[in-house]
Amino acid sequence: MWVDYKKANNLISAEMWKNLFEGEGLPSKILPVKNILDWSENSQFRILVPKGREHVADEILRKL
Repeated sequence: MWVDYKKANNLISAEMWKNLFEGEGLPSKILPVKNILDWSENSQFRILVPKGREHVADEILRKL
């Protein structure tokens, strides 16, 4: 089960957050805020992390 953790304004930002979390060992996914068919570089994206692991994402952000 995955939960929304953060939103990004474009694909590049979303991939940056995904790479940050995965680089620290936390699996993550990105999905467009709207329909999956609206996937484009300028769409807004949701960054998802596993349910119950949000505290790990919080710790990663604190280290920045």
